[in-house]
Amino acid sequence: MSSLRAKLTWVNVALLALGVVVATGVSVMGMRHYLLDSVDAELTQSRTSLLSTGLTMKDIERLSELGVVLDKLSPDGKERATSLPRGDTVFVAVDERGEPVAIGALTPTPRQRALAAAVGDPDAVADESEPQDITLDGDAHRMVGARLTDGTTVLMAAATQNVESGIKKALKLDAAFGVVLLGLLAVLTMISAHHRLRPLEDMVETASAIAEGDLTRRVPSSRAPATETEQLRLALNSMLHQVESAFETRERSSAQLRRFVADASHELRTPLSAIRGYLQLYDKGMLRDPAERTRAWSRVIAETDRMGHLVDELLTLARLDQQPELRFRNVDLSRLVRDAADDLRVQEPERPLTVRADGAVLIRADESGLRQVLGNLLGNVRVHTPTDAPVTLGVERQDGVVRLRVADQGPGLAEEDAARVFDRFFRAGGGAGSGLGMAIVQGVVVAHGGEVEVETTPGAGLTVTVTLPAG
Repeated sequence: MSSLRAKLTWVNVALLALGVVVATGVSVMGMRHYLLDSVDAELTQSRTSLLSTGLTMKDIERLSELGVVLDKLSPDGKERATSLPRGDTVFVAVDERGEPVAIGALTPTPRQRALAAAVGDPDAVADESEPQDITLDGDAHRMVGARLTDGTTVLMAAATQNVESGIKKALKLDAAFGVVLLGLLAVLTMISAHHRLRPLEDMVETASAIAEGDLTRRVPSSRAPATETEQLRLALNSMLHQVESAFETRERSSAQLRRFVADASHELRTPLSAIRGYLQLYDKGMLRDPAERTRAWSRVIAETDRMGHLVDELLTLARLDQQPELRFRNVDLSRLVRDAADDLRVQEPERPLTVRADGAVLIRADESGLRQVLGNLLGNVRVHTPTDAPVTLGVERQDGVVRLRVADQGPGLAEEDAARVFDRFFRAGGGAGSGLGMAIVQGVVVAHGGEVEVETTPGAGLTVTVTLPAG
C-alpha cells in the first residue's frame, strides 16, 4: 500500500502535468493561429493590391520575370534539376485551362508548374477571398488567386514550413521545461509532505509506545502551532492525559480497594474469631461456672458491638467514596463545638477543657457530618491521651474561611505516624480503635470542599485544624 506522502506527490504531479499539457496546447494553437494569420494577411494584401491597382499583363510579365529570376538565384536551384526549388513564395499566371503562361522569353519554372498543376480549378480559387491550404513537394503552403481584367488568373502561394518548424521547437521547449518542472515539483512535494506529515508519524510512534505500556508518552510539538495538525496534537495530548489520569485513578482505586478489603477482613476476623471461640466453648459445655458464662457472654456482646461499630464506619466510608449529596443548610458551628464540649465534660469530668467559640459562626454545611467530625476528633483524644491532658476547642472565621481546631497536650505522634494518620485502619503504635476515625474525618471535610491538617510534636501534643469554606 502506497503511503500518503507518495499519493500526495503523485496527485500534485498529475495535476501539474495536466495543467502543463493544457497550457502548452492552448499556447501552440494560439501561436499557430497568429503565424498563419500573418501569412494569410500578406497573401490577402497582395491579392487586394492586384485587384485594386488594375495591373496589366505587361506588369504581370515583369513580375513573373522577377519571380523566375529569384527562383533561379535560390541557393539550391542549380543542384535540383528534377525537384522543386525551396523558395518561400511562388507566383504564377495561368490561362483559362489552368496552364502556366510563358511570359516573354521566360518559361515557367518547375515549381510554378507544380503550383499550376496542384490547382484543379483556378477560376474557383480566384473567386475565393480567403487563402486555402495546398501542398507543394510535400511542404504545406497557403494560396490565394486573383483574376485580372484581361481574364488572366494569377496564383500566389506562401510556404508555411517555418510556422510548423517554429511550433515544433516550441513544443520541444515546452516539453523539456514541463519535465524539469514536474521533477522539481515532485521533489518539493516529497520534502514538504515529509515535513507536514511528520506530526502524524509522531502520533503513530506515540500511540505505539502507549500501547506498549508507556502512558507518559506524548506527541512532541511541531513548528506550526496554527495548523490543523497542531490542533490535533493538542487534542490528542489532552486525551492521553485524561486516559493516563483515569488509568492511574483506576489503579489507585483498585489498590485502595484491595487494601481496604484486606484490612476490613483482618479487622472483622478478630471479633468473629472471639465470638466463635466463646460459642464453641459454650457448645461443648466447658463454661460450667456461671461467672465464666457471664464473662463469656459479656465478651461476645462486646465483640459484637465492636464488629457492628466497625461495619457502620465501613459503610460511612463507602458512602463518602461515592460522593453523596450532603444536606447543606445554615449551621452554627459554635453551637456544635459547645455541644461536643459538653459531651466530653460528661464523659471525662476531670479533663481540663477550654472552649473558644464565642458568638455564632454560621456556615452552609451538613450538620450530621460536622457532628461526626467533632465526635471522631474528641474520641481520639479520649482514647489516645491521659484524662488529665488539657484539651482546647476553638472555632474562628478568617480570610473567607472557617477554621475549627482541636488541640490536646497529650503524647502527640511521631512524624512517620502523622504522615499516615488519615490512612484507613492505621493505628499509631498499634493502639485501640478501628483506625477509621481520621479517615472518616478527612472524607467528610473533603465532601464539604475543605481540608484537614495535623500538627504534632512528640511529647508536646497534637493539633487538628479543619478548614471549611465560609459561604
